Amino acid sequence: MPATFSAFAKTVRLTPDNIDAVVAAMTPEDKANLIVGMARDMSDELRADVGYTYHIVPGVAGTTCPITYMGVTPLVLADGPAGIRMDSRRKGDSKDYFCTRVPMGTLLSSTWNDSIVAAFGSIIGEECRDYGIDILLGPGMNIMRNPLCGRNFEYYSEDPLLSGKMAAAFTNGVQSHGVGVSLKHFAANNQEINRLANDSRVSQRALRELYLRNFEIAIRESEPWSVMSAYNYVNGEYASQSKTLLTDILRREWGFEGVVMSDWGAGISAVDMVKAGNDMIQPGINGNFEKIVNGQKDGTISSEEIDACVKRILEIIVRTHRFNGYKPSEKPDLEAHSQALASMTSEGLVLLKNESALPLAKDARVALFGVGSYDFLPGGDGSGAVRCSHVVNLKEGLGSKGITLSERIDSVYECWIAGEQKRLAPMKTLRTWYQYDMRPLELPCPEAYTSYGAEEADVAVVTISRNSAEGFDRHLERDYMLHIDELALIHDVSEKFHARGKKVVVVLNVCGVVDVAPWRDLADAILLCWLPGQDGGTSVASVLAGEESPSGHLPVTFPMRYADVPSQNFPLNVPETGLNQSFEHFNAKRKYYDIPNIDYTDYDEDIYVGYRHYATRGVDVAYPFGFGLTYTDFELSDMKLNRKGDTVRVRVKVRNTGDFAAKQVVQIYATAPKDVPDRPKIELKGYAKTHLLQPGTAETVEIEFPVSDLAIWENGWNLKHGKWQIHAGTSSADLPLSAFLEL
Repeated sequence: MPATFSAFAKTVRLTPDNIDAVVAAMTPEDKANLIVGMARDMSDELRADVGYTYHIVPGVAGTTCPITYMGVTPLVLADGPAGIRMDSRRKGDSKDYFCTRVPMGTLLSSTWNDSIVAAFGSIIGEECRDYGIDILLGPGMNIMRNPLCGRNFEYYSEDPLLSGKMAAAFTNGVQSHGVGVSLKHFAANNQEINRLANDSRVSQRALRELYLRNFEIAIRESEPWSVMSAYNYVNGEYASQSKTLLTDILRREWGFEGVVMSDWGAGISAVDMVKAGNDMIQPGINGNFEKIVNGQKDGTISSEEIDACVKRILEIIVRTHRFNGYKPSEKPDLEAHSQALASMTSEGLVLLKNESALPLAKDARVALFGVGSYDFLPGGDGSGAVRCSHVVNLKEGLGSKGITLSERIDSVYECWIAGEQKRLAPMKTLRTWYQYDMRPLELPCPEAYTSYGAEEADVAVVTISRNSAEGFDRHLERDYMLHIDELALIHDVSEKFHARGKKVVVVLNVCGVVDVAPWRDLADAILLCWLPGQDGGTSVASVLAGEESPSGHLPVTFPMRYADVPSQNFPLNVPETGLNQSFEHFNAKRKYYDIPNIDYTDYDEDIYVGYRHYATRGVDVAYPFGFGLTYTDFELSDMKLNRKGDTVRVRVKVRNTGDFAAKQVVQIYATAPKDVPDRPKIELKGYAKTHLLQPGTAETVEIEFPVSDLAIWENGWNLKHGKWQIHAGTSSADLPLSAFLEL
């Protein structure tokens, strides 16, 4: 049945001071309307769901139902973590409504700079305000358990501390403009294939220390307006129907006071969701509305349970600009945001290798290779997609810096890409919003044209690109490993340029970790730019040209080979059928437990995710967690460690001993006392980034963390007494300073 409203006029109208009175005056239908989203059997003008939202802000993910006679305004909910996903064109309106496309979440965390991440969030928050968005559905902050997770591009790190602090900084930036965020996906949503019904089987220790810890940090340090419950099961219980997760831990233990909303279509029982503390069911269907109404009337849902959900939603509504009469300008300052983006993004670029190849000489002529140099990827697809006004590719970025390019190579690629786009156009029209974009193939037979570049240019720049999307996990051969044509290109460029004593630079314009070990020795420099947003070409060019030194550090480990990844029980190379693989082997009426890693996933690696595994087991990696080079050298010294009450304070002196101005990241790790069994060799406990240090200058950074951060989970948090070793360095594999802390 469609949404219904009370036929009885009431005089109680919502204000911030009379929420309890409004809840008491509501009918069961009113309360169900507020809880259940607007994707119901309504007219097109009222229906609100992904791809079908036409009113208020066209193209957003959904809205709540207004209760007009009580003065209850709707909440407008929009994807996503890399900028607002909404329609850029509107019916009967020739104007474009663009949004700024900021870099992927992994690049943000690669900055290791809370203030920069808050600034990225502020850009999105300002545009949310100007377009009338009340809650941004982000940041995405699930732990990167496996490099093949298709949605890692939205997430921050394999480490819960870095992930939590990045999410908190982003949240504070967004919410500084009077709009909210929704931290997602709570919890243990670490794969896309069958994410609607996969059962994440994880020990309480790993759950608490990794997969919940990042959410706890973000909630305590930023007070988000909302949290989004995940699709998946956690140890046999739907996350969106788990009272343990949503009430006992999230609210009672951590003190969260905001709204919990479901992921779009999560859960099976609307009644159980409400009883668990899932306040808002999105996008909402008629059946959910009816079950909530009937549940109140027959006592299946208690008045206390339903009223708690309704009250929490109203407490958010009264904070919104819409409720308080603010009229959106619909004119965000996109130009100013674009300029800010270009300068901030470079701080998240990670220099993985540099053998005197970068920065480029001012008079260098560059041969650009790889379709990605010309068809540059700004971000991922699905809920992370953003309709922006422009995307700066690497050719344009280098041109803006006055760098001369090989015209012959340019013409070859532009002709090839035009033909590829024509070939792909009919297939692209069949792709849905959640499918990653089809990309032009690399040029065949590179030896036919790389010789031209080696003759004309002084240095080669090869771009390798990867994209992914919500609803799909990456393939091992297709996405993680380089294709044979890409390897052939790198091999041939390396052979031709090195034969003439010229350098080769590889730019990784990628959605996540890729296989680097087989080819990295062929490159003189490797710059990782992730998916760097709409102005990424400008940011990359500024680093290549030496206008800025890269200062990004890895928030995730690059292994030597996929076989070294601790989470081997992950769905590999699942054949695509064209359907959203979130629904792989999904049935709304029964739970399958037939196919390992699809119906259920055993987190056998426990707490040994990422660098915790590699460092503890002594496994060689290509590039360690926290790693990143600059155009200069730094020296760390004078480590001082002291404890004052419940706070541990670490001071480290950082000196620029090279010839280039740059920033450095200092990382603090802890090692448990020797008599504490089964613990990682090191665990991140804090970090700080210096200011821009000129050659020969120094800065003393101070990093604090609470003593309680050393606690481990053993059926409760326990702080082990003994001698803790505290390390300081610039990556998980470079920790030259240490001191002991006695507890």
